[in-house]
Amino acid sequence: MNTSVKLIIRKVKGAHAGLHTIFLQYCYTSTKRVLISTGIAIPETYWDKSTCSILSTLPSIYGPADTMQEKLHQQRTKTEKIIRYAIKRGQGCPMQFLKRNIHLPDCWQLDQMEDDDHDLSVFNQIDKYLADKRWIVKPSTVTVIRTMKKHLFSFQEYIGYKVTFDCFNAVFYDQFVRYLTFEIPVMRRAMLIKGLRINSVGKTIKQLKTFIKDRIAKKIIPYMDLSCFKGLEEDVEGVFLDWKELSKIYHLDLSKQPGLIKYRDLFIVGCLTGFRISDYSTLGRHHLKEGMLHVRQSKTGSIVVVPLREDARKILIDKYNMRMPRVSMANFNYYIKEVVKLASIEEPVKITHKRGSRIVEETRPKYAWISSHTARRSSCTNEYLSGTPGDLIMAISGHKTETAFKKYIKADRIKKASIIKELWDSQPGL
Repeated sequence: MNTSVKLIIRKVKGAHAGLHTIFLQYCYTSTKRVLISTGIAIPETYWDKSTCSILSTLPSIYGPADTMQEKLHQQRTKTEKIIRYAIKRGQGCPMQFLKRNIHLPDCWQLDQMEDDDHDLSVFNQIDKYLADKRWIVKPSTVTVIRTMKKHLFSFQEYIGYKVTFDCFNAVFYDQFVRYLTFEIPVMRRAMLIKGLRINSVGKTIKQLKTFIKDRIAKKIIPYMDLSCFKGLEEDVEGVFLDWKELSKIYHLDLSKQPGLIKYRDLFIVGCLTGFRISDYSTLGRHHLKEGMLHVRQSKTGSIVVVPLREDARKILIDKYNMRMPRVSMANFNYYIKEVVKLASIEEPVKITHKRGSRIVEETRPKYAWISSHTARRSSCTNEYLSGTPGDLIMAISGHKTETAFKKYIKADRIKKASIIKELWDSQPGL
């Protein structure tokens, strides 16, 4: 079967006056042929049709003849290799295989090239990656990967051209981060805004980088330098509720708003156990052993054992018989703000975060900052302020490192300031 490739020159409509483009021509049969542009164009008078080469007399204004001829030779050699590989495999038409893969850089191996059974589109590969990971990662990680795919597809629509594996370089990284930070449309509190927080941008970049490295490790794509894909992270400012505020919520009369009671009770259980909502909203009788809660954390998979406080026991056992009501995360985050507002916890709180290189300040009533995660943060922070040793709090919260724990709690500065105040109070005045 024919595998030879010929170089020909043709006038292309719309080309610069006097220039003809050089093509690679492959004839699969007498009636089936394909032309692939080399991207090199010269005046036809400087093309030797007998040797299919550029004449050495080509004026330098059109480029160095020897360098251009070497590029033609390399493209022709590459094309013939692809055709021979396609014919040897005997799967489908070599012309189609050639057209799909001739644009790939030289770093791509022949067995990595695309065919009907090996779709190299980025989004198809993400789907395959998801299918591989679905059984070995947590559902929350699957959700994050899907979000990364959604953000990447949104970016593709924004830039107006197809995102391929060859796009992933420093220029792509800068453009993608800028898009995620300032341009991507996001629905937040029923309002359309533009841009993600830095940690959300960082999470998307991290998952994209992990996906690409997985495809490289499995030799689906060639090695590429991803050192430019830098991690992005900032310490999150978040509110916590002290014991006095929690007491107001716990004793709040909701007889006129009975629909809010389950949200208040779930939140208080979270504040008294330090669990994530994914753990405290699914508590059952099998978790209770000798007055202790034994829970395998859904996020980390580690087992934590937490003593049951009397107030938590009244809610979990006396009121719900260890069958806590099930609610959606969206509903919980919406209605718990209503509960805290009814408890008159509404002093203004300013929180800052970075957007690109800018510092953004936002002030809201305290209840408006409350979410499901506030319960866990309040539990850890209140224990820390009460003097409970950090390693004991970490044993309950499930934090693996003291660094992660200190980032999480929101009272380290308060505690240090209190210690300094005690020292100053013990010192003689002027």
